[in-house]
Amino acid sequence: MKTKGKVKQTAFRFDEDLLALVKEKAEAQKRTLNNYIEVLLMKDVGKIPNEETKLAIAEVMSGKELEEITDIDAFMDSI
Repeated sequence: MKTKGKVKQTAFRFDEDLLALVKEKAEAQKRTLNNYIEVLLMKDVGKIPNEETKLAIAEVMSGKELEEITDIDAFMDSI
């Protein structure tokens, strides 16, 4: 996981039974409740591509001829 930015305290309302189950899962993983929920959210939300990735995906999908990289070491040396 990447380094954390600014942290903001937030309040949520959860069903009591759900909260009890989540606390149990967090404890089983030796995590705080906050950390457990944060990790779950990052697994889901963290999969959203950033703007640079979206542009790269659009470029590939456009059919534009792109250079095929067959040797990653040579490519890395070239940049």
